[in-house]
Order: sequence, then structure tokens, then C-alpha cells
Amino acid sequence: MKISKETFETEIAICKKHFQKKQCCAWGKCENCGVLPLLQKLYKDEIIDEKEAVTKYKNKILK
Repeated sequence: MKISKETFETEIAICKKHFQKKQCCAWGKCENCGVLPLLQKLYKDEIIDEKEAVTKYKNKILK
């Protein structure tokens, strides 16, 4: 199952909003969250599973 670009961007925006306000969302703490890699998997069918790669991806997205 793939998600649309619109859904992907909306969900990323929600993550950014919580991250910038230093708030935890319902998924938990940002540093332990798996939502961003999951969204990437659902949108681009790309799996990011190595810890270093996940951290790099999160830093890139949440800037």
C-alpha cells in the first residue's frame, strides 16, 4: 500500500510542528519514533532501518 504525496507531506508537517515546539505527539519521543521511516516506506517504498541512516533521515526531514 502506498500513500499519496499529499498525505506524506501532511504527516511530515505534523511531525515538524511537534518537533519544533518540542512536544511529544501520541507516538512518543521524537528520538525513539519510527513514524518518519514508516512514512518513507509507505510513500516511496524505501526502507530505512539502520540506526545511523534513520538518524540522518530524521535530521534531514525535521530541519
